[in-house]
Amino acid sequence: MSLGRTQTASHGDLEAFVKELGEATATMCVDDNTFGDACNSPTVPKYKTQADPTRIQSATVKSINQLREHAGDSKKILNTGQIHEDDPAEVVIVCEPDLNNNVMGSIHPHGALYESPVNVEVSSAQHRRFRETIRENGVHCLTVHQILMHDTDRNLRARHELEELAASRLTYTLDPNFSVEDLQEGDTFYLSEKYKREVLAEMSTDHLIDMILTIPTVYLKPSLRDTGFTASYMFNPLTNMQYTRDQQITTAKGIVMGRLRSLQRQNEVELMEFCFKKLGLDIVATVKAPGFLEGGDFYPVGRELCMLGVGLRTNVEAAEQLMRENKFGTTRVAIVEDKFEQDQARMHLDCIFNVLGKDVVVLAEDVIGEDKPLRRLVTEYKRTDNPEEWTEKLGRYKIAREGVEFSRYLKENGFHIIELTRDEQLQYGCNVLNLGDGNVISCHREASRKIIMDPHFKGRMQVVPFESITAMYGGLHCSSQVVRRLPKRIAVAQTQDRVLPTHGWQQPVSALNGSINGA
Repeated sequence: MSLGRTQTASHGDLEAFVKELGEATATMCVDDNTFGDACNSPTVPKYKTQADPTRIQSATVKSINQLREHAGDSKKILNTGQIHEDDPAEVVIVCEPDLNNNVMGSIHPHGALYESPVNVEVSSAQHRRFRETIRENGVHCLTVHQILMHDTDRNLRARHELEELAASRLTYTLDPNFSVEDLQEGDTFYLSEKYKREVLAEMSTDHLIDMILTIPTVYLKPSLRDTGFTASYMFNPLTNMQYTRDQQITTAKGIVMGRLRSLQRQNEVELMEFCFKKLGLDIVATVKAPGFLEGGDFYPVGRELCMLGVGLRTNVEAAEQLMRENKFGTTRVAIVEDKFEQDQARMHLDCIFNVLGKDVVVLAEDVIGEDKPLRRLVTEYKRTDNPEEWTEKLGRYKIAREGVEFSRYLKENGFHIIELTRDEQLQYGCNVLNLGDGNVISCHREASRKIIMDPHFKGRMQVVPFESITAMYGGLHCSSQVVRRLPKRIAVAQTQDRVLPTHGWQQPVSALNGSINGA
């Protein structure tokens, strides 16, 4: 059997190594706080670009097939979770800008929550390059569109489930200026669910996805001629689906579905949940009212600690629910409160802050300092084993500290801070995607240069053009949801002399061979 290096090993040697790795992994799963994912599957194969050159296949489908092959008989392709933002990313989910729903958003950018006017064709091209960069690093990058399409051409159940989702988004209704009495006999059929499902059954998969992303309502007026109806149309497009960070968070426990503040975005959570379930990914919790939770406010920074921004979008009620239900999976939870600013341009924690390495972070300089008017304040919650301190509100957590200035809190927890100016922050200098081990993708060259010149940053920086997507009020971190990262101690184990066989575990990283339409 060929191994990742020039070594060979017997079947017994491999069994011993797998057992040894499993025992090391098990130490992470002693109590119910830790990364449940690691208890089942230590790694997934890296993204491979090799494929049958005679077969047209999207990169997402390649990834799904590789992950399914690795999963074997399991119904779900992988377990989810992340312990630290600097752990190696393995699977990322994104949503490319769409020439239907995003074009509708571009008609009136301000009403669609966009920052400025946008060219959607340029946005689509820049997003494609972003996806290619992720894949060039050996990370599986799945798109929402391709997840929705997957298997619908050969699996009737997949097709039926997509039709049902489309049916929930498409509405036929009688124009409010008319009543049923105005209709000819039999015409009520054309307002019925049965007729709608007949229509959807004949649509192509792409057309069904258009229904799902644009949420149309058809208003029907009796015309008393021709087919008997005149139709007019209204759409409620998902103009912000390109920002897949916000609909959920991925904690040490797994995927937690959020609850979005903006009216324009409230249908996005259901769509992402559909995608996760189609992939067989477990959802460990869903935030309920009065809680609001958006993924741009969440950062995992180790087995002991995670951080959650609270302010314009996420609220403390969501944090309390997840602590009560123990869905953060960490001993401590730091609530980083935006108490003094709450500006749309800095709506989430990832607008002003990010994790660049195990102990290196980037932070906007105008929030640093006890005397800064825009400072953030930390309330730290800590799990307690004393039943007398457990409460109905917080479960096993209790407040350990309050009112700690954020930069001070970071330094006390061993983080080195790289400061960015307000202008660099507003141009999404903080909003980078860390693929793990300080392997960072950025969209702001000047901020990136400042980061790599800091001696504490030991990683690698790649810069991609993204200004046509930041025009829609979000950067690279906003545009990606990492649903699985490999815990560092397992990643380190794989670099030891005895390594697992290449097939099914660790695949070589290679560049993506060109771009694939709809990948």
